[in-house]
Amino acid sequence: MADPAIGETLVAKEDLQRRVAELGREVSRDYAGRELVMVGVLKGAVLFLADLMRSIDVPCEIDFMAVSSYGSQTDSSGVVRILKDLDASIEGRHVLIVEDIIDSGLTLHYLMRNLRARNPASLEVCALLTKPERLRVDLSPRYVGFEIPNRFAIGYGLDHAQRHRNLDYVAALAD
Repeated sequence: MADPAIGETLVAKEDLQRRVAELGREVSRDYAGRELVMVGVLKGAVLFLADLMRSIDVPCEIDFMAVSSYGSQTDSSGVVRILKDLDASIEGRHVLIVEDIIDSGLTLHYLMRNLRARNPASLEVCALLTKPERLRVDLSPRYVGFEIPNRFAIGYGLDHAQRHRNLDYVAALAD
């Protein structure tokens, strides 16, 4: 039985697989000869991070941060809280933040400021999805999977009230 909360498909499974592999090749090329620390932003980026790192052929470690600015709402509150911090120091290391979606950009902007203060050798962002029309801060992620319309996205790690993360594609939350 179809779930009435799942609306139209925004990014199909095959397109996700193809683009994640392409991003992995780009990251591998750009970080050739260097070790990479991939910082996954929990919980939404877990699936993307897992698939992305399997497409990367440079030495890499992973660590995670959990930040919150949504709660169970569909719009960012703009107030960012760190719920789980990194386990290891990133000082002098090449860091790639792996994010599921850039919506307003407020959370990522805060996270980048926070991590930049820890003196990494480099700090870049790989975002699976962006919503350019929602962006409220100046951000230029180095790697972007897809630009999507201003719809609340679910699936492939993205949720609404902790549901629908397990979809193997990205859909809009039904209106």
